[in-house]
Amino acid sequence: MPQARPAVTEFLLTRRSHPPKTLIAPCPSTEQLLPILEAAVRVPDHGMLVPWRFVVIAPEAMPRLADLAEKRATDLGLDDEKRAKGRAQFDIGNLAVMVVASPKLSDKIPEMEQTLSAGAVCVSLLNAALAAGWGASWITGWVSHDRGFAEGMGLAANEWIAGIVHIGTKGTAPAERPRPDVASITTWLGA
Repeated sequence: MPQARPAVTEFLLTRRSHPPKTLIAPCPSTEQLLPILEAAVRVPDHGMLVPWRFVVIAPEAMPRLADLAEKRATDLGLDDEKRAKGRAQFDIGNLAVMVVASPKLSDKIPEMEQTLSAGAVCVSLLNAALAAGWGASWITGWVSHDRGFAEGMGLAANEWIAGIVHIGTKGTAPAERPRPDVASITTWLGA
């Protein structure tokens, strides 16, 4: 008989991301962040390739990244709305952890599996931060997908940004949003 963990189930059924604009200081210290990162790497990783890594973005680095996002928006000819949105997460950010997908060459483990593992690290990092009592949100957007921004962050040619998880003290509580109807998206296969 499985041993249920109702508190964990309740957490997962009620968890809610907190957008970066709702997060305020203080942020986790290095000592508070390390167990969150340790929890985040406990994900499926076929072959133990560790096809991901972290870049911790401290508050003092945020202005530089905001400027990099704006420069990339200009270089790409993006409109004012995209430019503002690209830089905003860094203008308002206090602390973030960038999850870098870093696939390894493997004859046994396809890159898609490694990509899924990087996504699992993002959600695990998000949930670990929330479980530790912080507010957190997993952000992507054009900045995360722009090769020039990745290069400006010092990422290798085979690496890319899987997500940027902002972490801080919960400010205003976000409104609950509609969730998918599980019955409408589930198919049950029998014998």
